Amino acid sequence: MGDNMSKRLKLISASEAEMEERAFPNLYPDWEQADPAADPEDHHDEPLDAEGQVSSVFQKKVQSKIKDLLQQMEEGLKTADPHDFSTYTGWTGIALLYLRLHQASQEALHLQRALDYVKRATRVLNGRKVSFLCGDAGPLAVGAVVHHKLGNEAESRDCLSRLLQLQRAVLSPDSDVPDELLYGRAGFLYALLYVNRELGGAVDQATVAKVVTAILESGKTFSAEQKKSDRCPLLYEWHQKQYVGAAHGLAGIYYLLMQPGANVHADVLSELVRPSIDYVRHKRFRSGNFPSSLSNESDRLVHWCHGAPGVVHMLLLAHQVFKEDKYLKEATECAEVIWHRGLLRKGYGICHGTAGNGYAFLSLYKLTKEKKYLYRSCKFADWCLAYGTHGCRIPDRPYSLFEGMAGTILYLSELADPQNSCFPAFEL
Repeated sequence: MGDNMSKRLKLISASEAEMEERAFPNLYPDWEQADPAADPEDHHDEPLDAEGQVSSVFQKKVQSKIKDLLQQMEEGLKTADPHDFSTYTGWTGIALLYLRLHQASQEALHLQRALDYVKRATRVLNGRKVSFLCGDAGPLAVGAVVHHKLGNEAESRDCLSRLLQLQRAVLSPDSDVPDELLYGRAGFLYALLYVNRELGGAVDQATVAKVVTAILESGKTFSAEQKKSDRCPLLYEWHQKQYVGAAHGLAGIYYLLMQPGANVHADVLSELVRPSIDYVRHKRFRSGNFPSSLSNESDRLVHWCHGAPGVVHMLLLAHQVFKEDKYLKEATECAEVIWHRGLLRKGYGICHGTAGNGYAFLSLYKLTKEKKYLYRSCKFADWCLAYGTHGCRIPDRPYSLFEGMAGTILYLSELADPQNSCFPAFEL
């Protein structure tokens, strides 16, 4: 055997070992193998019925598990950090869960729970961060929406006013606010777009435009500093790394800039955003996965925060905006990576867990209407129905929205209406 072949086999072996360390083998039959429509009598355990919709039997299993997990979550939250107001791991994340459950079921108790938790969050804001996920913007945006739905217009307007005051920190030339989604300007932009979606244009377009401009100018400046303006006109870094994924990186920022509500001019999208997306696309691994940062050559992470499960959302929106099939093709290739490597040992959460990976299939289903992706999302939900039995790592905040149980509950709830599913604090 030649030296080159030996090296290649060693690399393949190392890659497989890495996969086993980070993900469980996916032993579910795929859609083509299962094909529940072929003979419904022989496929009574399949999640889709003969029409390709989520079956009533599977829905009952899911709803029963949601009820069970909500009880566990409420008990567990009695010992949660009282000062964590964030959407990511704190009280606002729980409020957002209940708000989404209310929107799906119209159950009054869910909206009251959302109010209780968002009030708890807004009492302990610290003014240090501005994003929806980890800063004051999240509690204030969710508070504005919850109060509005309850008819508390004075309280809703107060939350909105306080939210808009945060733009000073976001836009200040002396600001050290980064650009990414989790802590930065993209996260503040999401808060504005979220409020506009839920409250019918409560934030004026001029305010949105200022934030968008700040993100664009920051990206152009850093790209020029790195001498990459011709290849990647909009480049960003966080903690000295040019991250790729949805949480800290380029995919998350480009995704927000392409949102219709951001109202970025078509010429800017074409001249700045599209070539930047194409630059990221060319960093893709042969497996179809994406690196965690532009300098990272290790094909390891298959999470929403780092890797294909976050990038897929950017690719799907790029396909819709630019009408080019290459983006959809690569999104479907991301889906293959997620199907094979997405049952994560890190847990069931949405940031770096199986539920977050399942959202990629829901997004593909919404766009393509292909039953395969609804089936796959159900199979990832089926995995989550056995919550806590696989030996996964227990997260630091085990009941939270992005790390823990609340996020899994939200993902499971999406199966009642997959066409209107929405990854929280990210999709719009």
